[in-house]
Amino acid sequence: MPTHFAGEPEEILALDTLIKLTRGTNSLLTRLAHQNTHPGLTVSQFGTLEALYHLGAMSQTDICGKLLKSGGNTTLVIDNLEKRNLVHRRRDPNDRRVVMVELTDEGRELIAGIFPAHVRAVTQEMATLTPEEQRQLGDLCRKLGKGTPRPSAA
Repeated sequence: MPTHFAGEPEEILALDTLIKLTRGTNSLLTRLAHQNTHPGLTVSQFGTLEALYHLGAMSQTDICGKLLKSGGNTTLVIDNLEKRNLVHRRRDPNDRRVVMVELTDEGRELIAGIFPAHVRAVTQEMATLTPEEQRQLGDLCRKLGKGTPRPSAA
């Protein structure tokens, strides 16, 4: 559904593009959720476990940056993972202001067991696009994420 905003052509294009991007992302995430590749975990919990699994122990601040979540949200996510004995917090011995988060053996076992099915589901969903289209989409999303507007034509 396109925008119903009756603005300037570049405004309508920008809104229509945002709508398509949002709908495409939401649709993809909904289909992935129906495949239940991370049972019993929220998207943020899964993302936290996955980041720790692939990158190793991280500070809570670094986890916030990886997941694009607020500090408060990340604290709650880590609290809940810690209650389930999936992660452990420890103070950085070199800077006690920094709280490091690491997987427990139970957390590592969980994410190692469920991640392959998640990869298969994502690969299957992304196969809608050719490899070149996936690369192009990735490049465009990275460019959009950096938020540097192109110079306007004068």
